[in-house]
Amino acid sequence: MSVSAQFPAEAGADGSFVRQKYSIRDRITADGSSGFPAEAGRYHLYVSLACPWAHRAIIVRELLGLRDVISMGVVDPIRDERGWAFRPGEGHEPDGVCGFQFLSEAYLRTDPSFTGRYTVPCIWDRVTQRLVTNNYPDITVDFETQFTAFHRPGAPDLYPEHLRAEIDAVNDVVYRDVNNGVYRAGFATSQEAYEAAVDALFARLDELEARLATRRYLVGGQLTEADIRLFTTLARFDAVYVGHFKCNLRRLVDYPSLWAYARDLYQRPGFGETVSFDHIKRHYYMTHDQLNPTRIVPKGPIVDWNEPHGRERLG
Repeated sequence: MSVSAQFPAEAGADGSFVRQKYSIRDRITADGSSGFPAEAGRYHLYVSLACPWAHRAIIVRELLGLRDVISMGVVDPIRDERGWAFRPGEGHEPDGVCGFQFLSEAYLRTDPSFTGRYTVPCIWDRVTQRLVTNNYPDITVDFETQFTAFHRPGAPDLYPEHLRAEIDAVNDVVYRDVNNGVYRAGFATSQEAYEAAVDALFARLDELEARLATRRYLVGGQLTEADIRLFTTLARFDAVYVGHFKCNLRRLVDYPSLWAYARDLYQRPGFGETVSFDHIKRHYYMTHDQLNPTRIVPKGPIVDWNEPHGRERLG
């Protein structure tokens, strides 16, 4: 297995983790002004159940009732030097849109000169026969703001206009120190870079613990895009990041408010049923063989995600 297949970025000169930029960045728009109009049945979302970035899109698609509007394909959680593959198995299946065997085929059909990593999530357009985007932050925002004509009755407004500035500000620091912070710790190649990432991660988790001690959600007293982005990292924290990525100053279950907050979300429709601890653990422990050369998948941890969370008292 090649190094490039394992690591989601190159290391900086100081041993720090540098995430690849996402280069396919067209947008889907309600009025079609981008060239990609929001239409039912036109777009196909490619995801991995293991990937936290893809998991965001899965949750938003479920919450907004877009399952019959945007189809979805799931890759095998075990990635090798050929990248993500479409295979029959538990929770994943062959590609039903183009018959691709590997996700790389979608990228190379879009751009034969593409040389980056073949990442999920990404969106395929059946009409133009190309990928629209692999820029994961845009995907959920477009689902929330450009597909409103297709949202189910009573769907939550996950990116309300009056809260967008605060949501974006929270997302920026959560991305830097938490979502990407666990990767900066796990894939650091120097002690200094690792410790800087871990210190920033846990300082931010401490701040989030204090913030969530007095409010049920991160922003505005309602479920938003910010909560979904934090949840997908929290869902993987004790199962993967504590051990595999050496983020072991504290566990999620050691934070009373964060752990209750994560359970509150997990127990809602659209969250818990989209979490596959099997895919998550098999992907991380069996794919990153520089970090886990034996590829042994741990059995634990044993935690009760359905334990009562008690956060109703916060409103």
